[in-house]
Amino acid sequence: MFFGAFELVLSQLPDIHSLRWVNALCTFSTIGFAATTIGVTIYDGKKTDRNSISYSLQGSSSRKTFRAFNALGIIAFSFGDAMLPEIQNTMREPARKNMYKGVSAAYTVIILSYWQLASCGYWAFGSEVQPYILSSLSVPEWTIVMANLFAVIQISGCYQIYCRPTYAYFEEKMLSGKATGRFPLRKYLVRLIFTSIYMALITLIAAAMPFFGDFVSICGAIGFTPLDFVFPSVAYLKVGRMPKDAKCRLSMQLLNFAIATWFSVVAVLGCIGAVKFIIEDIKTYKFFHDM
Repeated sequence: MFFGAFELVLSQLPDIHSLRWVNALCTFSTIGFAATTIGVTIYDGKKTDRNSISYSLQGSSSRKTFRAFNALGIIAFSFGDAMLPEIQNTMREPARKNMYKGVSAAYTVIILSYWQLASCGYWAFGSEVQPYILSSLSVPEWTIVMANLFAVIQISGCYQIYCRPTYAYFEEKMLSGKATGRFPLRKYLVRLIFTSIYMALITLIAAAMPFFGDFVSICGAIGFTPLDFVFPSVAYLKVGRMPKDAKCRLSMQLLNFAIATWFSVVAVLGCIGAVKFIIEDIKTYKFFHDM
């Protein structure tokens, strides 16, 4: 509830460009979360009896398969770039050059932080590592609290980035063709009403269904994978500037066709795995379950 109220306040800012300070703080928090968690994970891993750590997946062959499918959706979500066009639209000229710098910096941070974190977590706890790695950690407690604080700050900014296109769309629809001269506060009132309803629904759903990881997987499978991997390849095949050389043109066509085909399969498999575990979660947890 407190998180929803805080996001409602941030949602009153006019656009993505006005969130510069939030994005800067989130970037710092992302690095802080990764660095803190990596350090604590290594610390806990060294204190653990290494002979007790198992790296083999538990369960039947079918369950292992579904877990692999589910992981595909989560990975797709992690590398989702559906927001890039919206972000690029707000960047100063030259937008393409600045966008390239931003994306390069972002993926550098991901590789240097979260890939290391994933590797350290698997080394420290094996197949028993929790989806939210801080749940696997025990000591020192103050570092775990600090890492959780970093995570909250990071998610606060991420939420705003992903919701801004929705806000902009509905504001445009609700204000199109309506004069605001007589009532200059109309735009702010519309934003407050819409964001309040939106935040109330999102907060209610998030609290009612606490099994977050599997929803991340299905979002990655049916949302990010088609937009980020399938659509660009199909669009390039349709309207992209192909090389004049016949062999190069054929190679580019085959490459993009292979990418579109492979990630279409990933989307289907990820969706299957996510639905499987969501059904299991519904049977295991009650609404508003305290995790």
